[in-house]
Amino acid sequence: MAKKQFNILFIALILIGMASCHSEKRVYESESSKDKKKRAGLTLGKFNKLVKSGDMEAKYAGAVKYFNKEEYSKALTLFEELMSVFKGTARAEEVHYYYAYCSYNLQDYIVAGYHFRQYVKQFPNSVHVEECAYMNAFCFNLNSPEYSLDQVDTKLAIKEFQRFTNQYPKSSRIPECNKILDKLRGKLERKSYENSMLYFNMSDYKAAIVAFGNHLKDFSDSKHAEEINYLIIKSYYLLALNSIEAKKPERFKSAVDSYIKFVDNFPKGTYLKDAELIYTSALKNLEKYNKPTS
Repeated sequence: MAKKQFNILFIALILIGMASCHSEKRVYESESSKDKKKRAGLTLGKFNKLVKSGDMEAKYAGAVKYFNKEEYSKALTLFEELMSVFKGTARAEEVHYYYAYCSYNLQDYIVAGYHFRQYVKQFPNSVHVEECAYMNAFCFNLNSPEYSLDQVDTKLAIKEFQRFTNQYPKSSRIPECNKILDKLRGKLERKSYENSMLYFNMSDYKAAIVAFGNHLKDFSDSKHAEEINYLIIKSYYLLALNSIEAKKPERFKSAVDSYIKFVDNFPKGTYLKDAELIYTSALKNLEKYNKPTS
């Protein structure tokens, strides 16, 4: 009986100890949370004081400090004012440089690109001018959407990267520029190809022929070149079959002419046999219209 009472007492003491530990932990965590809030409040108070300060040198030093701590929103707020304060002075160049990178690091690429462009115009002799010219193009690249969407920013990125490579042909960034340019052009090529195929799959053969022709004109080294040249033959043929009698001879002849061009460019092409079948059928149809009437 005494042993049983001892065991009960021992367990009770353990439970009391555990409860005490949890209580102490809650107190500690609560104090830690208060400390964090207090520190955050002090930091915010320091920032607000700096914003209201008339000491521009202290404001500049604080902005650089926030930038280096990757607190870009706070740095941006300070640099924004300093842009106008230091305009026309020796410090304007560095303020503008930091300001552009604040927007870039906040992923506001449209604004960042604008300020990188302005930097290049305003400080053409700066040590950062090549870097900012590249960053301008790179911001357009980052704004370039998926191939299926509007490609205005993709085209602008290509234009800006081409401008950069022309201005700085010996830059160490040229290999990276060429890599990005290939990717951007590939996006435009894919969109062009998909749009052309859409017309073909919708049986709008007249529009498909125009789209296929534009694709080959815009992307002379297209990886789809053989397929597209074959589809031009097929489109003319199918267009002829579905045309009024008066237009059939001309369109069958276009199918034949397209086949001859195809054979010259792809004598051992994957689509050669299919193209020959269409060519043969188009010739037979042409014979009907070329027979002299008695």
